[in-house]
Amino acid sequence: MIKEARAVGATIEEAQQAAVLALDAPEKADVQFEVITMPEKKVLGLFGGKQAEVRAFYEAPDEKPAKKAAKKNEKKNAPKTEKKTEVAVEEKIEEPAVEAEVIDLASCPDNVKKAYDYLNTIIAGIGVAGTNVEISRCEKDFFFSITSEEDYSLLIGRRGETLDSIQYLVRLVANKTKNDAEFSKISINVGNYREKREATLKDIARRTAGKVKKYGRNIALDPMNPFERRIIHTEVAKIPDVTSYSVGSDADRKVIITLEEGAKPSSPRKSYGNNRGGGRGRDRAPSAKVEAPDRAPRADAAGVRYGKIMPKADAEADTEE
Repeated sequence: MIKEARAVGATIEEAQQAAVLALDAPEKADVQFEVITMPEKKVLGLFGGKQAEVRAFYEAPDEKPAKKAAKKNEKKNAPKTEKKTEVAVEEKIEEPAVEAEVIDLASCPDNVKKAYDYLNTIIAGIGVAGTNVEISRCEKDFFFSITSEEDYSLLIGRRGETLDSIQYLVRLVANKTKNDAEFSKISINVGNYREKREATLKDIARRTAGKVKKYGRNIALDPMNPFERRIIHTEVAKIPDVTSYSVGSDADRKVIITLEEGAKPSSPRKSYGNNRGGGRGRDRAPSAKVEAPDRAPRADAAGVRYGKIMPKADAEADTEE
């Protein structure tokens, strides 16, 4: 019996991971993929564009009718649980460490050899010289590690986007046949970039969680792919009093780090009123009101410096006298 699931994503990699989650296959299942729709970028970043659609499937043994009936009864009698707030299930799963052994090209299957040759063609086309590709293997998983004395940043790209694209193309070449026996998962790394990126993301998670615990305000990180979001969620889960969840969709999906329910910030920021003085003198006491001293009333003519002022008629009479 074939079990399958379909999913979409901004890239083939994201669509595959989403399809695997929807499939919920056992760990030992040999999951295969079929690309239904290739992703297309928007024209000028505004018009058109398509998401990648991928079908994930594997062959499962047929279940006996008694087991099927038992499963239905369990679902009916199972208590309902509240859904978590937008936390991606796949991002909470921590992958076990993989121990791979270094092998030579001659001991690789034919499809892996083709993928190896195609990878070197891409590297030469990009223009990175003096490269060496080391092959490691763990069961059906193969790892291509690229090293070079020259600048290999062109193979990585912004936040590993070029590296992910190369990996996707190499996997297509390796698994273009539908023969299950020849299916191989190939992962590509350049100069330990993925390990360095993982360490950077863990540091970002710890520092951001520290700010959330101190000030009590939610902090949103930059959009990341599912693999990077999983690293953030796993690291935040190790830190007390904070939690994380994902919001957004496709390439704009990002992680929000927030305080756990009931936790209080250690140093909440105080809010001040309107202060037009640029924040200066916030702690000063208000100045006392200065009142004018009491003075005795003065006569109109008293203390006139330039003489007495009188009406014109009176002034002419004084002159005639």
